[in-house]
Amino acid sequence: MPGPYDECLEVTDFCVVEATTYGYRPNLAVTIFFIAIFGVCMGLQLFQGIRWRTWFYGSVMTLGCLGEVVGYAGRIIMNNNPWDSVGFQIQICCLIIAPSFFAAAVYLTLKHIVLAFGPEYSRLPPKWYTWIFISCDLLSLIMQGAGGGIAASAEGQSTQDIGSNLMLAGIVWQVITLLIFAALAADFVFRTSRARSNLPLAASELLHSTKFRLFAIGLVTAYVTITIRCTYRIAELAGGWGNKIMQNEVEFIILEGAVIVIAVLCQTAFHPGYCFPQMQLQHGAAAAKGEKNISDPEMTHTSV
Repeated sequence: MPGPYDECLEVTDFCVVEATTYGYRPNLAVTIFFIAIFGVCMGLQLFQGIRWRTWFYGSVMTLGCLGEVVGYAGRIIMNNNPWDSVGFQIQICCLIIAPSFFAAAVYLTLKHIVLAFGPEYSRLPPKWYTWIFISCDLLSLIMQGAGGGIAASAEGQSTQDIGSNLMLAGIVWQVITLLIFAALAADFVFRTSRARSNLPLAASELLHSTKFRLFAIGLVTAYVTITIRCTYRIAELAGGWGNKIMQNEVEFIILEGAVIVIAVLCQTAFHPGYCFPQMQLQHGAAAAKGEKNISDPEMTHTSV
């Protein structure tokens, strides 16, 4: 049975803002601020990816920032007209899936950290980290993207619920992946710390490098903020469309926007190309010739 607001296309005396899914006009100033931040970071990530030849890392970070920019552009459309279905579709799809690209960048680094400090301290072969976690992230991305598309274009409540549940499943899967990743990373750190006195000189020097420590702090911060965001999205979607969490813009700004800004700023300011040069292409070429023994960089988009 059609709802009373199904024919609403713009704000009128009957089609009030409070009756929309979000129940508010997205804050224009905050939205523009997020677009500016992600736009600048996108440019910096593209530049650094080319400069340091961290092709896969640079690619996923650039795509993630692009997704954020487009998503918040959708919220600008909704600021003009909260009933605009195109704006809603753009922002729900892009903002749901964009952080998956940032998570992929986090997953990629563990392989190179393991190679730098000693594969013998890892539970898994280094290359497995990339294939396992990037594959899991891709599955999450597909589920969230498909769910967002279904929910955004749905004409009935039942179809919209299917999309919402698919998005929710994708984010839950992402959180599970993040937790397993953290467990394996923590285990590697623990086992490496116990063997600190036996580390090769190059690995020991890397460990005491200020740049690498800043990179590690940034990596952990990005991981924590992405996890916080995913947890928020689970709570938001679990309550159904138009629930109190979904209609709280302040919570959205903090737990979706601000935390992802922090993650991206950390991943941009403490870029591995500068802070963790083992991910550079030229080091991988040297390693292949036996000139280096602690590097195995991302050679190409497919050989991560």
